[in-house]
Order: sequence, then structure tokens, then C-alpha cells
Amino acid sequence: MADCDGESPVIEPSLVRQNQPQTESRYLNGQCVWTIRSGSIINPGFDLAQCRSQLELNGFQIPESDLEAPLKTALDVPSVKRYIVFNSSMFHFLMAPVLYLVLWCAVFSSLHSYLTVTDYWVLCLCVSLVSIFLTTAIIFTLHHSNKEINMNLDVRLIAVNERLVKHKLLVAVADWVENCTSNLQLYFVYWDVSRCLRALTESLDEGNYEAQNIQKKLQKSMSYLVLVGEAPQTPSDTGTSHTDTQEDDVEQGADEHRPLLQNEEQERSTSSGQRGAAHQLTTNYSLVPDPALPAQARAQQLLMAYSALYIKLLVSERLSGPSHYRMRPKRNHCTTACICLCQYIRTKVVR
Repeated sequence: MADCDGESPVIEPSLVRQNQPQTESRYLNGQCVWTIRSGSIINPGFDLAQCRSQLELNGFQIPESDLEAPLKTALDVPSVKRYIVFNSSMFHFLMAPVLYLVLWCAVFSSLHSYLTVTDYWVLCLCVSLVSIFLTTAIIFTLHHSNKEINMNLDVRLIAVNERLVKHKLLVAVADWVENCTSNLQLYFVYWDVSRCLRALTESLDEGNYEAQNIQKKLQKSMSYLVLVGEAPQTPSDTGTSHTDTQEDDVEQGADEHRPLLQNEEQERSTSSGQRGAAHQLTTNYSLVPDPALPAQARAQQLLMAYSALYIKLLVSERLSGPSHYRMRPKRNHCTTACICLCQYIRTKVVR
């Protein structure tokens, strides 16, 4: 896996202050500046205060509003933590033998009910082969899905990278199993996005016909990237509820002499609140760049949308492409990988 400066022996802060502090100019695109491991497998979390102090020692002066606050919003959520646990490589590693046993029992009971076999070792051998094949297929599918953009994790880190890119850093969460132990880590990778932005802008800034083809390809590749959020309600949206309230008032006035008037009013107010919650509007936000925007703005959106996924594949060495340096594509802006961020987007998204 990728080596990081954070994994080197810890240097005393006093010694660092005596010498010249490390500056970001010494880094190249794709170099890992700092990494921190999750404190627990069951309840994943990261010491963000330590991250900021270590990044300061490495020459990155990042305010809390650009680092800790957005990372807490993105990762420090119970539902996100549960997703990280159940989608981690360690969970898949532990799930493989359990899945094999379940499949073996299911296949054996099914075949034993419909087939009459005298030699049970032949039946057991066939069941074992089928179970191994099914288990391998399921694990391979889960492993392949980790190479695609993750709506529950990678997309949540878009807002974080939009802030950190100003400091020439990109962040991602990556994990793998090594020596039967989980390595769930938060990576901070140096990345100057200016050259990738310029190259991707040139690719998107084509003629009208070519621009339409690129937009169709983006729609096809990113159509499933849709976020659901609450829409702000306007007075026109609540007009129906106002009418219902007025009708309720009229009914209350007609029945004002009933003995249980107070209880009925409480029931009506409760039902009115339920109707208001039921009428709460939601809207879908697509990550596909608007074709009306300038080419540079669309390129910026694409770079941020796939930044966390690219960094995750980079640090875990799962980027596909030519391995030899001389065979690397031209205009590669990354010195530690076969392709850079803009080339990955052109290859995987724009095609």
C-alpha cells in the first residue's frame, strides 16, 4: 500500500520548531501528507484535533472551519459509522467463511432433498465446489463495487474536499485487511488541482456538437448520483394547510357548545401537525454539471465529485492503468500513480 509521511517515526514537536517547518512546496501531487487510523473497528472515529496539529507541523495552516467541522459533519454520524463498519474490508473478510457455511448448508439440503446419492463424498464435493464459486462471486462483486463512487461516503466528502482543495489537500477514507487486522484510515494527500482543472476545462470546452456528446456521456455515467434533501417551503406550498386550518376553525365555532371541546381542539391541532409533516417537500439534487455553466465551473464540479474516490483508489493502489513510467499517458499530473485525477475522470466518466 501507499507509504505516508504519517506512518514515519514521530518527531518531537520541539525539534521540529527548532528547524525549518515542512512546507507544502516540498510535496508532489499524490504524496500522502498524513494518515490517521480509526481508533475502533466497531465504532470508527478519527482524532481530528491531532490531524490538524500534525498538518500544521507539515506546513499546512488549516483553520478548524475548513477541517474539523466539515469532517465531523461528514463522518461523525451514527448512520455513516454503521455503514463504514458493514461496508469495510474487515467485515467482508469475516463474512466470507460465514457466507460459505450458509451457502454450503443451503445447497446441501436442497440437493439432498431432490437427489438420491449413495456416495455422500461426491455430493459433499459438489456442494463444496458450488459454495466456493458462489462465495467467490459475491465477494468479488462487493470488492468491485468499492471501486465505484460511494454515495454514503465518497459523496459526503465532497464538501470537505471543496474546503481543503484551497490548501492543496484532498481527503479520503480507505481500508483493507492486512495480517488479519483492519486498516481503516483517513488519508490527507497533497494535490494541486490547478493543472488538472486546466486540462479538464480544455476537454470540456469543445464545439457545440462535441459538447452535446460530452453532456450525454455525463448524464449516462452520473445519472444515479442524486442527493435527496429538504426543499424550502413557500407560502404557496402551505396554502392548502391554511385553508384546512380555516375550515377547522369554522367547525370549531359551530360545535363550541360540545362538552369535550378542549379535547377535540387538541386532537385537531395534533392532526394538523401531522398533515404539516406529511406535506414536507423534498427535492433531488443531481451531481451532473449543468451544461449552462462555463466549462471551468463544470470541470471544478467533476474534480470535486470524484476527488474522494480517486484518492481512495490511489492510496490503496487500485488505480487501473499502465504500471511502467514510460507507458504512462501524457500530461499526467500525478507522480505516484499511472493516471491523475483529470485523466481518471476522462477515462471513467467522460469516456
